Amino acid sequence: MKFRVFAARFALMAVCALMTAVPAQAKSAYLQCAPYARQISAVKIHGDAWTWWNQAAGRYQRGETPKVGAVMSFKKTARNPFGHVAMVSQIVSDREVLLTHANWSRRGGIEHDVRAIDVSAAGDWSEVRVWFAPIGGLGTSSYPVNGFIYADGAPEEDMLPALQIAKKTDKVLVASLDLDLSDLRVQPLAN
Repeated sequence: MKFRVFAARFALMAVCALMTAVPAQAKSAYLQCAPYARQISAVKIHGDAWTWWNQAAGRYQRGETPKVGAVMSFKKTARNPFGHVAMVSQIVSDREVLLTHANWSRRGGIEHDVRAIDVSAAGDWSEVRVWFAPIGGLGTSSYPVNGFIYADGAPEEDMLPALQIAKKTDKVLVASLDLDLSDLRVQPLAN
């Protein structure tokens, strides 16, 4: 009898331990900027965000002028070691755009139509400030930018999924994300 009670308690403890271990593993993976930008734009590049600019050479047009649907490519820095990518969702003025992106203000969070301004001395979008939710504004941090990767001239197979996804609601979009495990990295949040 004592053995049965011991075995039952042991089995119950083992099951409880396994049940608590699974959520901890699930929390380690979260939405990154690169797979989200790839999902919502027609720019279909894989890998860390800082590699997108060079990968786009010869495949996509690149430039210094923002366009709706273009991907803004942030440079890799000590504070932002994996770089960042965000899709331009609206042009407000020659020095202000709205961005849609993931993993900026909070780990794995998606933000729609957040303000980004060009603070470069030459007005060439080489340095920007981006709205940061925890402070409710732009703050004083600025980030170096490579430029914009345009979907214009993208291979036709790249364009179709982005156009279909753009018509879906946010709820459906999040549920249909195609996550590439090579894009999952632990990354410090920008501020």
